[in-house]
Amino acid sequence: MAYRSNTNTLSRDRRVPQVWALRVRLQMEGRVRELALFNLGIDSKLRGCDLVGLKVRDVCHGDQVAARAIVVQHKTQRPVQFEITPAARDAVQAWIKLAGLKPEDFLFPSRLHDSPHLGTRQYARILGHWHSKLESTVRYIGIEVDDALEISEQTEI
Repeated sequence: MAYRSNTNTLSRDRRVPQVWALRVRLQMEGRVRELALFNLGIDSKLRGCDLVGLKVRDVCHGDQVAARAIVVQHKTQRPVQFEITPAARDAVQAWIKLAGLKPEDFLFPSRLHDSPHLGTRQYARILGHWHSKLESTVRYIGIEVDDALEISEQTEI
C-alpha cells in the first residue's frame, strides 16, 4: 500500500507561504467547507474525483477525524494512505458539525439535488477562485507572502 506523508514534502515546497496565506484567508472569511476541502486536498494529494467522493466515514473514526486515512483511488483502484494534519482535522471536524453530516454522507455534498457530492467541475472552479484569493490576500494585507507565512506561523489559529 502506498503511503503519502505530506509533512516533509510541504516543508520543502516553495508554495508553503501561499498555502498558509490561503488558509488564513479562508479562516478569516469563515469559509468552513472550503477550508476543510483545501486542507484535506493538501494533506491527501488525492485527485479531485477522489477528494470530492470522500464520505465522512472515510476520514473519521466514530465522531473524531482520524490522523490517517486510507482511500481506494478511483482511477487505479489502489489504496492510498495519507496523514491528516491537526489543522485539516480541525477544519474537517468543524465542517462536519456545521453541515450536520453523518458517517454515510459524502464529506462534500453537492448543493444541487441532481448530484450526491460536489462535482469535479465545481471543485475546479473553487480551485481557480482560491488562486485569485491568494493574490488579493497579499495585496489586501500589504505584505509579501513570505512575511505572511512568518506571521501566520507565530499566530495560533
